[in-house]
Amino acid sequence: MKALLIDDERLARNELRRLLAAFPDVEIVGEAANGKQAREQLTALSPDLIFLDVQMPGETGMELLESLEPPAPEVIFTTAYDEFAVKAFELNALDYLLKPVDPARLAAALEKLRAKLGTPAAPAAPQAKLAAEDKVFVREGDRCWFVEVRSIRLLESEGNYTRVHFDAAQPQLFRSLNAMEERLDPKYFFRANRRQIINLAWIDKIEPWFSGGLLVHLKGAAKVELSRRQAQEFREKMSL
Repeated sequence: MKALLIDDERLARNELRRLLAAFPDVEIVGEAANGKQAREQLTALSPDLIFLDVQMPGETGMELLESLEPPAPEVIFTTAYDEFAVKAFELNALDYLLKPVDPARLAAALEKLRAKLGTPAAPAAPQAKLAAEDKVFVREGDRCWFVEVRSIRLLESEGNYTRVHFDAAQPQLFRSLNAMEERLDPKYFFRANRRQIINLAWIDKIEPWFSGGLLVHLKGAAKVELSRRQAQEFREKMSL
């Protein structure tokens, strides 16, 4: 199916491109940053599906959708604002995804579309785990880093975002901790608790903690608590 991405934020479009790479049956045929560009792309490309932001300069996503003549493509809203969901479904939107887009919710939305169109799902393209020597591009605002995975010592959930600790930097990324975990190799990284993932190579020392848990000291002074269950899993993982 042909998809058009409509969002005024380039980083948001790039992130959606990255997520959609896991779905071979979705072909991204174009992008637009505002209502005017979107109309031009809709006319030229005739997409089957549009991913549409709500808040854009000038014409909003809601206004754009309301103005489209039938037959209009299917619409999946992607937005940071949850208060427009009711209006979106009144306009017959297929789904309403909150940013940062959760990969599981995106997959469910596309499955809903396939069921509506009566088309089978294409096998998902597996994403390779990142090796310790791989480098990843990290950006927060105007600051950019090209970081070796091995240098990331800690990842912390902050709602739908993730704080990544490496060197002296702690940027917040536009991705959930669960999404980050999918790319990390469990040989090097361990899910310590609901909010934190640690790099095993950065462990300095470990001490017993409350209720059978463990307190892990990372190089650089960070301390991470492991519950009894996670402590047991950690012991099994690290034992000879």
